[in-house]
Amino acid sequence: MNKSNKKFVTESLFIKEALKKNLSLDEFLLLLYFDNSYDSEFDIALISQVLNMDEKKVLNAYSSLMKKNLIKVKAEKNDFGKICEKVSLDNFYQDISIDNKSKEKENTKISIYSIFEDKLGRTLNGMDYEVINAWIDKGFSEELIVAALNETVLSGVNSLRYVDKILYDWQRKGIKKVDDIQKKVSEDKSSLFETSVLNLDWLHEK
Repeated sequence: MNKSNKKFVTESLFIKEALKKNLSLDEFLLLLYFDNSYDSEFDIALISQVLNMDEKKVLNAYSSLMKKNLIKVKAEKNDFGKICEKVSLDNFYQDISIDNKSKEKENTKISIYSIFEDKLGRTLNGMDYEVINAWIDKGFSEELIVAALNETVLSGVNSLRYVDKILYDWQRKGIKKVDDIQKKVSEDKSSLFETSVLNLDWLHEK
């Protein structure tokens, strides 16, 4: 089989993410080659033959991908114990992972905005968005923020300041998730009961 007729297999996610990088055709084909290559050593002659691309273009595309930090070279031992350099796409896939996590975080924020508007019965203003974003950036989970919002609404208050007060009060008490809230309530009730029992004047109790 002529290696220059080799067919590449790729997923739509790879194509979608690669296109976001504004790669040239040569860069894209070389990235695709490494994605499909199991023995991803940089053999310029072989790559040139497989991609039907001039060796100079292969080298230029390789250098460009390295500068863009989309590929890197790792030293590994082969089956014969010899150290050889292999091309890794770890950086490229790490970028995809980070991008997807950012999208998930953004979707979480949108969900929180909708919940706040529904619970408060009004449209959020710019300051409201900044306050909610600040909670998220400081590490409060969506679940805990919504729980604090529910507490606020149940108290008949329509203010983000009250939500903020609840969140930081929970933080001070070591509450980091919703399950901790009920646990803390149970502990407080138990402590209150024990204090009441200890304070009883058994000798004068009628």
